[in-house]
Amino acid sequence: MVILQVINREVSVASVTITGVASSAVFQIGDTQEINLSSIFDTPPESLIIGPLVPLAPTSR
Repeated sequence: MVILQVINREVSVASVTITGVASSAVFQIGDTQEINLSSIFDTPPESLIIGPLVPLAPTSR
């Protein structure tokens, strides 16, 4: 178990650019009381295909 204590201060986010997403990721801005993560891996290692990250398509503004 990991216990993480965070003391929040004021934050101001003007914009965020995400160019790729990992297979397991959390992106958060703001407060939360609790985050629970779990993972089940039942695929044999030899059947996995690990490749480069695929960038997200650019958005038009």
